[in-house]
Amino acid sequence: MKWLRSLLVVLVTLASAGVAQAEKFTIAAASDLRFALDDIIALYRQAHPAHQVEVIYGSSGKMSTQIINGAPFDIFFSADIAFPQRLHAQGFTATEPAVYALGRIVLWSNTVDASVLTLADLPTHPRIRRIAIAQPAHAPYGQRAQEALQAAGVWEAVQAKLVFGENIAHTAQMVESGAAEVGIIALSLARFPALAEHRHHLIDDALHAPLTQGYVVTTRGARKAAVMDFAAFMETDAAHAIMERYGFVMPGR
Repeated sequence: MKWLRSLLVVLVTLASAGVAQAEKFTIAAASDLRFALDDIIALYRQAHPAHQVEVIYGSSGKMSTQIINGAPFDIFFSADIAFPQRLHAQGFTATEPAVYALGRIVLWSNTVDASVLTLADLPTHPRIRRIAIAQPAHAPYGQRAQEALQAAGVWEAVQAKLVFGENIAHTAQMVESGAAEVGIIALSLARFPALAEHRHHLIDDALHAPLTQGYVVTTRGARKAAVMDFAAFMETDAAHAIMERYGFVMPGR
């Protein structure tokens, strides 16, 4: 029976070690990452089945404010690196802001062929009564949409048609539901199979500031080894391949 007791001790010790290594962490992520990051997390879980990963999607500006106010986020993936930079400057991060991707914006519709549209068509197109963009006050993709409309010289002309989403995913939903005939959304959302059934028009990135997307580990997340492990996983070729599939441009490429 001694050998049996010894075996049980070993098994309990191993089980305890596994529990100690398993961690739960929470990611705050910009809504343009909704599909790409879901796929990346699914791949990460295959290699790290013990870790519990929770993701909350929203607008980068609002999530940045939530972190300042004590929200329990361990890592923050923003659609604009400016928000992680501000958090870092104020002492809310354990790592320096790092670029993880560059985003693009597109015209997308499920009722009009957006691939033949340009921004100049939006004020007078007979089938377009409402145009959805993310709220520029706190959503980077909304800010870039406004910049592009201004650069195209149609910002004032479309004011009566504009409707605003809380974030870029909500903006896409507004177009899907018929609340708007066309929207300026993230390419990463337009590439999702359900949305990719309808063609889009890629907006010239010379019309707006770059969508330089960055992330940071928060001071809360620095205490968890799994958080740093996931941050490293985002830098792997496998994660980059998923990001590129959704239209993101990887830094240095």
